Amino acid sequence: MIPSKIYIALPVMDEMELLPLLIKAVLNQTVRDFRLVVCVNQPDSWWDDPLHLPVCHENQLTIKYLESLEDSRIEILDRSSRGKGWPPKGHGIGVARKLLMDYISSIAGNNDIIISMDADTVFDPNYFASVAENLHLNPSASAIAIPYYHKLTYHNELDRAILRYEIYMRAFAVNLWRIQSPYCFTALGSAIAIPVWAYKATGGMTPKLSGEDFYFLQKIVKTGRLLHWNGEMVYPAARLSNRVFFGTGPALIKGIDGDWSSYPIYSPRLFDKIAETYKAFWILYSKDIPTPIDDFLIKRFGELPWDKLRLNFKSQPHFVRACHEKIDGLRILQYLKESQPSDEKISESALSDLLSLYKKQFPELVSGINTKIDFALSSIQDLDAARDVLFEIEMYYRRMHWNDYTGITTFYN
Repeated sequence: MIPSKIYIALPVMDEMELLPLLIKAVLNQTVRDFRLVVCVNQPDSWWDDPLHLPVCHENQLTIKYLESLEDSRIEILDRSSRGKGWPPKGHGIGVARKLLMDYISSIAGNNDIIISMDADTVFDPNYFASVAENLHLNPSASAIAIPYYHKLTYHNELDRAILRYEIYMRAFAVNLWRIQSPYCFTALGSAIAIPVWAYKATGGMTPKLSGEDFYFLQKIVKTGRLLHWNGEMVYPAARLSNRVFFGTGPALIKGIDGDWSSYPIYSPRLFDKIAETYKAFWILYSKDIPTPIDDFLIKRFGELPWDKLRLNFKSQPHFVRACHEKIDGLRILQYLKESQPSDEKISESALSDLLSLYKKQFPELVSGINTKIDFALSSIQDLDAARDVLFEIEMYYRRMHWNDYTGITTFYN
């Protein structure tokens, strides 16, 4: 078999501060046969906007920097120079990421690999090799949601914010793993790898202003198999950024100002209600029974969806699959947001409750930390310890169950 070639899809906008670190990590890979495709981008109108003009100049410096490397493995897609930028209504990192992946899929072989990347991310020298080996060993896998970990900066305010945000992400993922949800992935644009054949099979990435990685992995879960484990992980930077409309950078900006309303730690009891609903799917194929999320479903859809699903899906497994497709990762998030008040004290209690659930399963891991976290007053060490416990629990699920819950198709066909 001809070895798969690695293609790296890298959107870049105003990134010269951290880009050289990423380039160093790329050039240090043990895999030497790769192609780094970089989309340097911004709206074309920014050239005439004094507020954004510095970004345009920074992007031109980026292009010159990449050209100065004189490496034939690096290709630049210039959507930044005057006359080449995005139109007013068609811009954002999701548009850049789609352009990159569409372009790569048009020039690469079906068994080649696209690694999605962000300019603020680094990784160890065996990263590319680990992805290639993983997909070689799992040829039917449609994508990998790669593990991640934010390293601390030793800047107190920023570290406190990134730990709070990562605790939110870890708690969300651990709860979804705990209830065996098909949507237990964490979506980071810097932590996705996909074979070209699978990218084509899904119909490609849908351009979004932000959140394109979430919708893309949700599509993978609905149509294929998503792996959750990889031998190497990525290390995104903890930084303030308004390059996207939501995600790590904007969350940290709001969080440092004391606003975590968009990122509560949801109560494990809410996830238990989702789990009860999952179990009800099998009964709902035959008859109506109440579920804990009926009120949400009626509010969202105008009615309960079971009658229409029964009409369209004539076997119980296909009906259950259709239920999971209807009540997908987005609906789960909407239900959680509408069900829990945004209050840091409630979030702190939810985190304590979640950690307490794992005291019996991981006594040495959990007993050594302070489970009563105060996000405003707890030390960086206590926050980091809580983050690390959640990280270890999530990695346990990823390692032990990476071949379970990997896609709706796997279980309900």
